[in-house]
Amino acid sequence: MTRNMDLVADIGLLIYPGCALAAIHGLTDLFAIAADWTGEPKRGFRVSHWRADDAGATCVWDSHPGTPHRLTHVIAPPSIIMPERMAPAPGAAQWLKDRHAAGATLCSVCAGAFVLAETGLMDGRRATTHWAFARQLAARFPKVHLAEDHMVVDEGDIMTAGGILAWADLGLTLVGRLLGPATMLATARFLLIEPPRHSQRPFAQFIPRFDHGDDAIRASQHHIHAHAATLQGVADLADQAGMTPRTFLRRFSAATGFTPVEYLQQVRIAKAREALERSLIPVDRIAWDVGYADPAAFRKLFQKLTGLPPAAYRQQFGIAG
Repeated sequence: MTRNMDLVADIGLLIYPGCALAAIHGLTDLFAIAADWTGEPKRGFRVSHWRADDAGATCVWDSHPGTPHRLTHVIAPPSIIMPERMAPAPGAAQWLKDRHAAGATLCSVCAGAFVLAETGLMDGRRATTHWAFARQLAARFPKVHLAEDHMVVDEGDIMTAGGILAWADLGLTLVGRLLGPATMLATARFLLIEPPRHSQRPFAQFIPRFDHGDDAIRASQHHIHAHAATLQGVADLADQAGMTPRTFLRRFSAATGFTPVEYLQQVRIAKAREALERSLIPVDRIAWDVGYADPAAFRKLFQKLTGLPPAAYRQQFGIAG
């Protein structure tokens, strides 16, 4: 990084056990490249890498060594270890809390939210993580207000980003905030990536839970999956399970995280997504095949659950020749 530039931020990247080093180096490069598009005189960032340990974190690389740090932003990158196997990092959490108290904005990407949540500073705040990890984050840190549909959630002094490659979305968001939208767009164009995306919903998959231990509800789930296209509703499921409607609704929601109607919708839309991705079947025919006689109602529900109209979804994710 060029030394004779106006440094507008001091950004620390936290290296913790199992973190994605690609994000560490990718963010380092993204921030360096952004400076090339700011005009003259150049404006840019001081970027440093901090390795977490039991005592906190130690600087192991610095783009501008020799002067004391006044970190303005600290980023916890994604993890390549699944959240259930991520070890607690109390030393890193305390170091993050100290940096926040000194004025730094704390940021996380993907499962880095679990590291950041250990500080307690996300309690009562909106935050996002990878859509597949949202339930685990909610279970482990119930005071965090999850907004997992969002790709980046900016709470001012706390910023969180979604998927494992959302470090680019977070990095561009910071570039836009600190160096301006023109520099952000120029950086994105140079890197051949999109400007910061807004939603994870087009990427999220419906992953049903069958390991909840409620045999009667699991049987109802199997029935929904087998007959999703022909079910006229879910009113008969309670009778089939031998429960009152109120008891069935309570147990079904507790076991699956969805009401029976929502679960049926998720199953149908998942089948529709697969058809849109893997075939050229007309949208109205897909709607009928998955159980919707009204194509307009299908399109409305599809966009609600995925964030995109069916045609736009096929354009983005379709792989049929």
